[in-house]
This record gives sequence, structure tokens and C-alpha cells, in this order.
Amino acid sequence: MGLDFTVIPQYFDIILLGCAYTIGITVAAAILSFFGGIVFAVVALYAPLIIRQPIRLVAWIFMGTPLLLQLFLIYFGLVQVGIDLPAIVAGIIGLGLHFAVYNSELIQTAILSVDKGQMEAARTLGLSRSEALRKVVIPQAIRAVIPPISNNMIALLKDSALVSVIGVSELTLSAQRAIGATYRPFEFYLLAAAFYYVINLGMEWVQRKIERRISISR
Repeated sequence: MGLDFTVIPQYFDIILLGCAYTIGITVAAAILSFFGGIVFAVVALYAPLIIRQPIRLVAWIFMGTPLLLQLFLIYFGLVQVGIDLPAIVAGIIGLGLHFAVYNSELIQTAILSVDKGQMEAARTLGLSRSEALRKVVIPQAIRAVIPPISNNMIALLKDSALVSVIGVSELTLSAQRAIGATYRPFEFYLLAAAFYYVINLGMEWVQRKIERRISISR
């Protein structure tokens, strides 16, 4: 018994591959959640009622149910209606939509906080409503919500471990497979935790760079 870290090098390539999958899933889902959040926010605030209500219903469902259930529904449930998604695609869509809804709430608040005079001034200069939103209002709103959205992205990284339950060989599942072959859970879970921490530090560094650039541009 006791700890034996000498087993790690033999399975290090499996852990590295899982780490690469985790980074890829996190980046893809983060992009989807960011732009999806903008779309959801604009639709919720400005779209006609017939479009706005279904989007609000989708948001309510994603905010009121567990992420794990949403992943099961997307991966296993959609097959029954003829939509057979690869596990990694289902994982990215599930994570992306889940956090897009939360980003949307932040962005809506930020849009409403932008001085209405900005929209009026843009319209006076000849911009259409959609152009004023795209070029004036939304950029200001996005700058205001970068910090909380960045925090959501860090939460997304941690929740990316849930895609292991639908068979995606990300970092957690890779560690579990190494454990299954060696029966050394502490060593490989500790290694996985270290990788998550390093990725998290990298995301925090990117967040600080973005916030610094935004503060300079103001």
C-alpha cells in the first residue's frame, strides 16, 4: 500500500490526451456560450414576442435543470428524434448552451444599463436599430461584463468533467481509465487536479490580459 507515483509515466500520454480534449471542449463551449449569450440577450430584449417567448422558455429550462441531465438529453434523447450527435459535439453543445443562458442574463443587464442616449445618438447619425445595437450598444455592454463572463468560463472548465459521463475521453475520464488499469486512484486524481489547476491559471492569465486591454481602450 502507500503512494506510488512511478506508475504515472506509463500513462502520462493518456492524461495529456485527456487534457487536450478538456482544453478543446472548454474553448469550443466557451465560444459558443459567449456568442450564444449575445444572441439570447438580444432576442430576449428586442425580438417579437413570437420569437422571444420560445427563447425565454429554452433559457428557463437550461437554468432550471441540472447540466448533467441536459447532457443526457442532448446525447441520448435526440437520437430518438433522428439526431445522432457524436459525444464530443453533444458535450460542447450542452456546455455551451448551459452557460450561454447565464451569460445572456449578464449581457441583458449590461445592455439595459447602457445610457439610452447612446442609441438615440446612433440613430441620429443614420444607423438603423440593428446597426446601433451591433456597433454601439452591445460593444459597451460586453466590455462591462467581461469579468463575470470570465468567471463563468472558469466554471465551465470545471463542469467540463461532466462530459465524461457520455463517454468523452477528457481529463477526468482519462484519469479514471488509468486508475482502472493500475488501481492507483489517489495518484491519478491528484495528477488530474494538478492539470485542471494549471489550465485554470492559464484562463485567469488570459482574463487579466483581456481586462487590462479593455481598461486601456476606455
